[in-house]
Amino acid sequence: MTRAAIFGTGNWGTAFSLVLADAGTDTVLCGRRAEVVDRIEREHHNPEYLPGITLPETVHATTDPAAALDGADFLVLTIPAQSLRESLTRWAPLIPPQTVLVSLMKGIELGTCMRMSQVIAEVTGAAPDRIAVVSGPNLAQEIAERHPAACVVACADQSVAERLQKTCHSPYFRPYTNTDVIGCELGGAVKNVIGLAAGIADGMGLGDNTKASLITRGLAETTRLGLALGADPYTFSGLAGLGDLVATCASQLSRNHRFGSLLGSGRTVAEAQQEVRQTTEGVKSCASVLELARRHGVEMPLVETVVAVVHDGRSPREMLAALMARSAKSESLY
Repeated sequence: MTRAAIFGTGNWGTAFSLVLADAGTDTVLCGRRAEVVDRIEREHHNPEYLPGITLPETVHATTDPAAALDGADFLVLTIPAQSLRESLTRWAPLIPPQTVLVSLMKGIELGTCMRMSQVIAEVTGAAPDRIAVVSGPNLAQEIAERHPAACVVACADQSVAERLQKTCHSPYFRPYTNTDVIGCELGGAVKNVIGLAAGIADGMGLGDNTKASLITRGLAETTRLGLALGADPYTFSGLAGLGDLVATCASQLSRNHRFGSLLGSGRTVAEAQQEVRQTTEGVKSCASVLELARRHGVEMPLVETVVAVVHDGRSPREMLAALMARSAKSESLY
């Protein structure tokens, strides 16, 4: 039987453990907090992150990374993006040489502007055929409730992507394969930033025309950056691009949308953080996405606007006015 170790017991890690177990994969969650791990192991619940959801009895949990990694075919990483390097440095000596490292994280590292797969490669020395990415419109609560959903499984080695596809293919979760790791990661990271913008617009009481414009132009900005980095532009019209972007911009279950909505309604960043409580990847990654774009000479005005609100203290209405006052020059999609 295929064995998977999931590091991270938050919403998405817990929900993905359910997916893997339902797909027939031997699954163990590894977390830091003993009380969360014990509740999963003894009662098959994680009420702090997924209240009301009962996990399959075949899902186990531990606080011991070595025990979790023993015999693991896949190591699934679902921790906050900005803590990956430090955590993975501790775990790297424990990872079996044949284990495939799978990123479910959607962020760009601050300072280095690295994608998560690049951080994994640098820390562990793993080759591209041992690093995979799972991305798409995957709101954890809905998946935990077994609502039908799809995703993209990306790896430079198509055969590895197909192995992972079989490992997480359940009656309600349909993975598609792709070799465009760059595109899948960028789609997931940038959609968080555009999700903040859509939330801000909703918090300001703006309408569906505004949201549709943000989604469309956000997709164009993502595609421009992807082209500069060597991604396949078709990736951004699929599940890892448009699909993930729509879910994040439209759903109240999205932390990025909720955080943005609080800002748009007049809350400060500190107040929004206190209310949302959990990690909101777009809040930190928006700065690194913008820096990555500038390094490659790519204009991303929506990302600039979000950074100005989140990190520079500018008001949403002030930045909306500045965004609408931009030159009306003819723009192509890319």
